Amino acid sequence: MASKTIISLDVGEKRIGVAVADLGVKIAVPYDTILVNGREIEAIGELVMREGAHLIVIGYPRNQAGEATKQTEYVQEFAKKLNDIPAQIEFQDESLTSVMAEERLAAHGRPYHRSDIDAQAAAIILQDYIETHYD
Repeated sequence: MASKTIISLDVGEKRIGVAVADLGVKIAVPYDTILVNGREIEAIGELVMREGAHLIVIGYPRNQAGEATKQTEYVQEFAKKLNDIPAQIEFQDESLTSVMAEERLAAHGRPYHRSDIDAQAAAIILQDYIETHYD
């Protein structure tokens, strides 16, 4: 049986937000953050294997006019480094996901960290992807 697990990455230059979803329930859940420290590709590979994921959805940044930015190029180059990981890679627009993530966390009324925002943003990216491709 094919895997029903999808992993999402919100790629930044310091941290990578990670979310996971099981297509059986179609709900993306913030998972963790991975530090960009030279081991991030290995850590993502280990996560894919551990979760049995068949797909990695990467947030695709653009400016407000919908155009590519310097961060878009960074994310595209980062995605190329994942070629040896046995999972399909797709991009999903990530416009305003960090803003939405921070608003969601603030609404809980508890303290949160930048890494919480990154993981929550990855969950929003993944939920958007699921709703676009699996509904």
